[in-house]
Order: sequence, then C-alpha cells, then structure tokens
Amino acid sequence: MLRVTVVCYAVFILRFMLRNFVILLFAFGSVIGATAAESAVLSNVAWQPQILVNGAVCLFAVDVAGSPQKITGKWLGRELIFSHASGKTWYSLAGVAYETKPGTYDLALEVVTRDGHVLREVKPITVHAAKYKSSRLTVPQKYVTPDPETLKRIEAEREIKNQAFAHSIPSPEWSGNFVAPVSTEISEAYGTSRTFNGKLASVHRGLDFHAPIGTPVHSSNAGEVVLARDLFYEGNCVVIDHGLGFMTMYMHLSEFKVKEGDKVDKDQVIALSGGTGRATGPHLHMSVRWSGEYLDPAKLLALKLPPQP
Repeated sequence: MLRVTVVCYAVFILRFMLRNFVILLFAFGSVIGATAAESAVLSNVAWQPQILVNGAVCLFAVDVAGSPQKITGKWLGRELIFSHASGKTWYSLAGVAYETKPGTYDLALEVVTRDGHVLREVKPITVHAAKYKSSRLTVPQKYVTPDPETLKRIEAEREIKNQAFAHSIPSPEWSGNFVAPVSTEISEAYGTSRTFNGKLASVHRGLDFHAPIGTPVHSSNAGEVVLARDLFYEGNCVVIDHGLGFMTMYMHLSEFKVKEGDKVDKDQVIALSGGTGRATGPHLHMSVRWSGEYLDPAKLLALKLPPQP
C-alpha cells in the first residue's frame, strides 16, 4: 500500500513539473516572438518636399530600427516599394497626380521582419492645391486638328508608348540627385493650361528649357533607354526607365545619341536638342512619369536623394 502511494505521489509530482515546464516554454516562446516582432520598429516617417501639392514628385523616407526583410506602402491607390539607403533609413520615390484634390491622404506602411512578422503604420499627409499658370501658343494647324491619316499614326504611336511605359525594372537604377538635362533657363513650367491656336488643348505635363538646336541633352540619372523614336507630337523622343515605375522623357530632339535597350549613366549625353514634333521653336521638353502619372520635373530636380548603397 505504501509503495502504491509513493508511486502515485511521484506521478503527481511529474505531471505538475511537466505542466509548469510547458507553461514556461510557451511563455518563453511568446517573449522570443514578441522580441522578434519588436526588432523592427518604425521610428520616423518623413517626406520631401514638406509641403506636397498636386503634380509634385516626392520622396518618402522611413527609419526602421532592426533589420526588416522588406518595407512596402500604399499611397493614393498606388503601391510603393522601399529601398534601403543607409543605416536604418529606407526610401521610396513617389508622387501626387495632377488631378489630386486638396485634402489629407493616408500613407499606409507595412514592415515585414526577418522572421515573417508584419508591422503596420498609417501616416496622414496633407496635399495642398498648386497654383499653375496658363499660356496661349500658335503651332501648325495639323497639330491641333490632325487629318485621318495622321490620326492613324497617332493611334499606332500610342501603342508604342504604352509598350515602353509597361517596361519594368524591379529596383532603383538611379543614384543620388537627378540633374537637369541642360544648363539653360526654363521657358515654361509644368502644369500650365495651354491654348493652341485659340483652342484649349491640354495641360503642360513637363518642363521646357531654352535650348538652341544641337544643344547636348544629358540623362537626368542612370537607367535604361526604353524608347528612342520619332513621334508625331513629341518629335524625336527618348524615354529612360530609372526603376520601380519611375521614368524621364526628353522631347523635340534633333539627333539621337542612344538607342532602345542602352544602359545610360547619370549626366550621359543621350541626344541633341531640336524643334521636332509639336513645338513652337527649338527647345527641350522634359517629362517625369511615375506609375502612369506625369509629375513636375522641377520638383524632382529639387529633391535631395540618397545614393545607392
């Protein structure tokens, strides 16, 4: 009888110890999981320019303590992929579409840690209304009311441009600040409402520079040439993909110095300026395209951007 009692007591003690061991193991695992989840912590969200307006190019910067696997975001209905700069800072080039109304919009961030935990944060950001000008221009009438044959050409060229714009590079090709393609003065700003031959035709979605025919045109940053062709409205045109949906365009050129598929460096000569296409005279038109939207090149050229690590 005594032996049975001792055995029962021993079994009781063993079960008690095993249960507490399981509880301790679970608690320890929870602490490890919590520590891992907290190893990547959003400590700061910043952007430039500090005052955002419709049409602006912007840079989002996020400070994250720890070593996250990836950081993504959503801004104005478009996906963002952040790249690591240095230290704990991650960044993403983005923009505000011209049609965006003034208001407060959420920048939704998502951080994935090395062990798969997900951290989320939402940052409300105010967008203000930009003040854009208007202008009246005179061009050959064929650029205002194209004939049927020309309309066919325009439609075919639209498909060519769409194919170029669909090009995708999954990481940034650019490094550091974007530079002006020419050193001359600006002749017309982005956002201007333009009237051609007395008829309101469009909003100017780029930046015009004074540039006599033959002026060397430089790539604003490193990337890949995805289009280098003669187009009806744009004239001789070069499009460079800088990665992650960010492109620059150079129009009305007189001569190409690159071809489609070429890799180019920042400040490399890609063409000579001219007056081809729908132009009132020799000049260089520069456009910036992000996720299907045309943004203000002047805002891009003013940004202070990180070099690639």
